[in-house]
Amino acid sequence: MKLLCCILLLASLLTAPTPYILKYPAYFGHRTNLLEDNPLTIEGVALGRKLFYEKRLSANNTLSCATCHQQARAFTDGRKFSLGVDGTPTRRNSMTLANILWVQNFFWDGRATSLEAQALTPLTDPHEMGQSLGTSLRKLLADPQYPPLFLAAFNTASPAPADLVKALTQFERTLISANAPYDQYIRGESQLSAAQRRGLDLFFGSANRGVRSAGCGNCHGGPRTFNETYHNNGLDKTPKDSGREDVTRMPYDRGRFRVVTLRNIALTAPYMHDGRFNTLEEVIDHYSEHLEPSPTLSPSLKDTTNTPINLHLTATEKSDLLAFLHTLTDSTFITDPRFSAP
Repeated sequence: MKLLCCILLLASLLTAPTPYILKYPAYFGHRTNLLEDNPLTIEGVALGRKLFYEKRLSANNTLSCATCHQQARAFTDGRKFSLGVDGTPTRRNSMTLANILWVQNFFWDGRATSLEAQALTPLTDPHEMGQSLGTSLRKLLADPQYPPLFLAAFNTASPAPADLVKALTQFERTLISANAPYDQYIRGESQLSAAQRRGLDLFFGSANRGVRSAGCGNCHGGPRTFNETYHNNGLDKTPKDSGREDVTRMPYDRGRFRVVTLRNIALTAPYMHDGRFNTLEEVIDHYSEHLEPSPTLSPSLKDTTNTPINLHLTATEKSDLLAFLHTLTDSTFITDPRFSAP
């Protein structure tokens, strides 16, 4: 009788997690990176949010995912290179987590083909968080608050290390930024200023038939302001970092890096894979006057310049473009309590 009661009690606890309904604008499109074996649930996202801010996932209990991905900075950290548990800087700049629901390949070189695969690197790399998943899980389950959370999220009293990663990535997929002034303009809820509108035209225009343009939309096209491509954007005549070539082993990919979203770009300095630019003004100046020709320079930059190689924007055009880029800042995203430390 006692055994039957225990079985019935356990069965009552093992209820199916509640599906989490993602909300985002239709104009963002539906080509997301959701995996069939890791569906989003309310319980899984809640656990993932707690894990995102959990410092016990690091070997010395001082770093969490949020250390390098701070909400106030649109989930970046303001550093040129982040520092791991042993003080070693990362090879490349920390990327924003905004709208990664739509990203198909991760890291600057695209070497991870799922968000789950991406998460393994910072968690386990000896120079980042520096701890095996098994060790992390054991540390968490020793805390009485975690076993019920894993039980609710995954319907098991014996969670696997992979469940830790699944919960983290469930939360990260909910980090949707879609309420910037630019979104409100798209939805017809507000208008852009004259300078912002001119900047928008420069951003999405193509320099042909005598039309002045910045051509940014060739790589950062669409409302999400990124596409799943890789480009050499003229930083160096001889790339110091091989970029995508490390993955494909194709010389054509030397110095090419993944196109990242420009959402909240005013908050995510420093810029580029190596954090070489501290301000958006420097970035604009780079594309305007300082593109370096090289064998793998992106055709998008070769073919859309106002003059050979460089854009040579006027001071007013630079100001207008900057004004538009600031319309991509989503103040509700960086203050949303759903994404903050629980």
